[in-house]
Amino acid sequence: MNILILSWRGPGHPNAGGAEISTHEHARGWVKAGHNVTLFTSYFQGAKKEEVVDGVFILRKGNQFIEVQWEAFKWYLFGSHTKFDLVIDQFHGIPFFTPLYVRKKKLAFIHEVTKEVWQSNPWPWPFCLGPKIFGPIIEPLIFKLVYRNVPFMTVSESTKNDLVNWGIPKQNVNVIYNGINTPKGSYPRKQVIKTITFLGALAKDKGIEEAINVFSILQKKYKKNFQYWIAGKADSRYLEILKKKAKKLGLADAKFWGYVSEKKKFELLAKSHILINPSIREGWGLVVIESARVGTPTVAFDVPGLRDSIKDGETGILSKELSAENLAGKIIYLLDDEKKYNRMSNNAVNWSKNFSWDRASKLSIDLVMKIIG
Repeated sequence: MNILILSWRGPGHPNAGGAEISTHEHARGWVKAGHNVTLFTSYFQGAKKEEVVDGVFILRKGNQFIEVQWEAFKWYLFGSHTKFDLVIDQFHGIPFFTPLYVRKKKLAFIHEVTKEVWQSNPWPWPFCLGPKIFGPIIEPLIFKLVYRNVPFMTVSESTKNDLVNWGIPKQNVNVIYNGINTPKGSYPRKQVIKTITFLGALAKDKGIEEAINVFSILQKKYKKNFQYWIAGKADSRYLEILKKKAKKLGLADAKFWGYVSEKKKFELLAKSHILINPSIREGWGLVVIESARVGTPTVAFDVPGLRDSIKDGETGILSKELSAENLAGKIIYLLDDEKKYNRMSNNAVNWSKNFSWDRASKLSIDLVMKIIG
C-alpha cells in the first residue's frame, strides 16, 4: 500500500515531542511490513526539504502553524505524487481537514484534544487571544461537522472518551497504546541525594512553572536536602524567565540540563528518584513509561493521559487537587516511606514492559488493513 501521513511536525523538528515519535514509529513499522510511507510535514531551518528516514519518505513545506496545512492541500490536489491508498490526518490542535478534499480512505490520528491547552498557547500578545477565545468554540465543531464519519486512532481511553463526548461514534475510535524505545545496556544507580526531575518540553501547558513551584515548596516548607533537575527544550527567552523564577524562589542550585539525547535522557531518569509531571493535559505521557522502565515512579496531576499511563498508587501517584502544594505533599509521602517507594519502583518497571513499538505498529497495521478493506 501507499500511505500518506500529514503531520505538522516530523523527525528532527526542534519542537518535536511524543506525538511525533509515535507517528514515526508507526510509519517505521508500516515500512517494515512492506508498505510505502510518505510523510508531509513542516519545514524548519536547516532541514532537508526531501529525505528518507528509516524508509519513510519525508517532504517538508511551510511552517508548523497553519501554513503546512495549506501547503498540504495544494500539494495533494495539484502537486505531482503517487496515488495513495490511505491518508493519515494527524491532529495537533488544528488538523488538515482532509474530509473536505481527500476522496481516498482516511484515518485521523490524535493524541489529545486541546481543550484547556488553548489558554496556554505560546503566541505573543495580542495574537494569543485568538486561540484562547475561539479555540474552545471551534475545536468541538470540527469533530462534529467534519470528522464524524472518519475512523480515529488514538493512544488512551481518556482521549477516546473526549472524542465520543464530541460526537465521534464510539465504534470509530480505536485505542492503540504507545510503545517505548530504550537504549541497550545497563542504567546508572540512583543519586545519593534524593533527586526530583522534570523532563519534557519547557512550556506552560506542560507544567514547567508549576514544577518549579513544587521544588520551592519542597525546599522551604519541608526543608529536605533534595536535588532538582530540569531537562528539555525551550526558546532562549522563556528559558531565561524560568531560570530567573527558580533563582527568585531560592532554587539557584536547580540544574537546567537543556535538550538531552535519548541516552542522556534515560541516564537522568535512572538517576532520579521521582519524575514530576504537572502537565494540564496529555494524550498518554510517553516520558512516564520511559521513567517507569528505569524504576522511577511519576508524581503527576490527575488529568487525561496521565491517569492512563500511571496506575495510581502502584506505578506512581496522581494528585486530584491540581496544586503545587498537593503535588509536593505526594512527593514527600512517597519518599518518606522506603518500603512503599521500592514496591512502586518495581511495579513501574513491570508496568513498562507492557508497551512496545513492535506491538503497537502491528495493531496499527491491522487497523489500516481493516479500513482499506
